[in-house]
Amino acid sequence: MGAQKGKDLLLKLDSTGEGSFVTVAGLRSKRVAFNSETVDVTDADSAGRWRELLAGSGVQRAAVSGSGIFKDAQSDALIRSKFFAGEIATWQMAIPDFGIVSGPFQITSLEYSGAHDGEVTFEMALESAGAISFAVVA
Repeated sequence: MGAQKGKDLLLKLDSTGEGSFVTVAGLRSKRVAFNSETVDVTDADSAGRWRELLAGSGVQRAAVSGSGIFKDAQSDALIRSKFFAGEIATWQMAIPDFGIVSGPFQITSLEYSGAHDGEVTFEMALESAGAISFAVVA
């Protein structure tokens, strides 16, 4: 896989709850991180006193973040309403030449900033709130 354009990494929100996804407009940077906690089962009988982990037992989660400028009234309103209502909604992250990650997420942070000589920018963070799926893009 060669280098990919960052603008092709898309964050989309299910606008109706029925699978109608809207791209979050104005995002200049996006990031998705997958994490898995470990369960330590080391005891006095562990070989050589090396730590032992229990396979497949840790909590998994995905975190998504992005920053940019608001450009689209529809996605702006959706993000604000989802945040202030504390709703969990279905989101998609399209990753070029990798696939589509989708599932329930909650917006955990929504920040606005702006300099006197520039545009208003925003940053947002989402945390997974259930099982995440992955589909390969053909």
